Parts: sequence; C-alpha cells; structure tokens
Amino acid sequence: MQTHLITGAASGIGYELARTLLQRGDAVLACDLNPGPLESLRGHAASPDRFHAAQLDVRDPAQWDSTLQSALKLWPRIDTVMNVAGVMRVNNIDTVQNSDVDLILDVNTKGVIFGTQAAFRVMRHQADENGRGHIINIASLAGIAPIPGAALYTASKFAVRGYSLAVAFELKKFGIALTAICPDAVATPMVTPFAKQAEAAVVFSGSRLLRIDEVVRAIVARALVDRPVEITLPRSRAGLAKLASCFPTIASFLFSSMTRRGLRNQAGTVDN
Repeated sequence: MQTHLITGAASGIGYELARTLLQRGDAVLACDLNPGPLESLRGHAASPDRFHAAQLDVRDPAQWDSTLQSALKLWPRIDTVMNVAGVMRVNNIDTVQNSDVDLILDVNTKGVIFGTQAAFRVMRHQADENGRGHIINIASLAGIAPIPGAALYTASKFAVRGYSLAVAFELKKFGIALTAICPDAVATPMVTPFAKQAEAAVVFSGSRLLRIDEVVRAIVARALVDRPVEITLPRSRAGLAKLASCFPTIASFLFSSMTRRGLRNQAGTVDN
C-alpha cells in the first residue's frame, strides 16, 4: 500500500486520480479548497482508514505544513504528494483583470512551489528504502509552447514546468523524485467551459480533448512506476509544442493554422 496526498481532488484529474488509487488499495488524503465533494470518494476506499479528506488552500504555506503534519499522524510516511489543483482563465491582454493575474499565478504556480517545498521538508527525513518520496506536479503543454488567448495560464505553467525540472535535480541528492506531467487540453470542468470562447481557439485545436482517464493512466502506470522527470502527452501534440517553443517564428505560422482549426472545432463538435 502506498500513501498519497492529492490536491484539487474535488473534481477533474485530482478526483479521478484519488478514486483510481483508492480502488487499487492505496491510502489517500484528498485535499481541496472546497472539501464537500471529497466525501463521495470514501466509498472507493478498500477500508475506512485509507481515505481522509482535508480542506487546503494551496496558496497558503502554513496550511501546507499543517496538512502534511496531519498526514504523518495518519501514516508512517507519505509516498507521493501530487500537486493537481489549478485554475484557468481565457482572455486577451485588453480584457484581463488584475484579480486574474493574482489568482492564476497564486494557485497554479505558487501553490505548486509551496506544495513542493512542504513535501521536501517532510520527505527528506523519511526512510530511503525505495526512495524518500515522489512529488508529481501537473504542468501542461502550455508550459512548453505559448497559448495565445491564455497568456496568464501559459505563464503559470511555464513557471511550473521550469521550476519542476530545475528542482528535480536538487531533490535527487535527497533521494526524492519529481515528475512534471505535461498534458494537452483535458476534458475537465476547468477547460470545457471555454469550448465556445473564441479566445480559447488554440486550446481546442487538437483532434480531440484528452480524457481524464488518459492523464490518470499516465500518472499511475508511468510516473509512479518509472519516476521520469517529465511526461508529455499525447506524443504528436507534444512534438508540435516543442517545435513551437524552439522556433518562435515558426510558431506564429502554426498558431494561425491552429486558431482556424480550433474555431472550426468550437463551431462544430469537439470530442470530449
């Protein structure tokens, strides 16, 4: 049995990840700013002591420390801390609000940094039989290539990916692994509300949105097993993102085509 702390567990990737791990017999401390929906996960636990829920505002370092200390009272060690919580706003530079800047960077970027730091402070003291612990940070392909119309989200995920890749090498000497997960747009409650918003055209320019279970499978079957520094998916869109990142001039031509395709998808039916 492994033990996991998962943020953003009230919906989307976090919820499905918690459910999947509980069903395989692991223990989960499911955390969210809105803890109400977490109780529906209880029925998936192999035994009552393997599921616990907690309210956590990832923007607050003190709450991170207290939540992890609570987890250590439940179990002798914490195997993984999964920073899943995130928010998204879609708007252009002429419509963005100051409150959007604060919210997106505070939750998506600072929340992940605070979570990573808090996990390190606990994991560095754990036994090193199979590694002292594993941190999983949800970044995005938007952390590799810019997404016009979602510049703030892009900035937050570039920061998450850059921070994760850099600190992964620092953590290695302590026996702690870190994996950054970089998926394309996923059919979650965070993304689907923008399906008809023109500014989000590039977000919907793929042949379809990734399913939540595809991302969860990548985490459970690949990240937790092999502990790579980074996982990108799907492979085709990841290659396109890396091309756009390396060659910004080429990216401008790609974005024109992707915007047109995204608008067509938004006008028709996107496979969610």
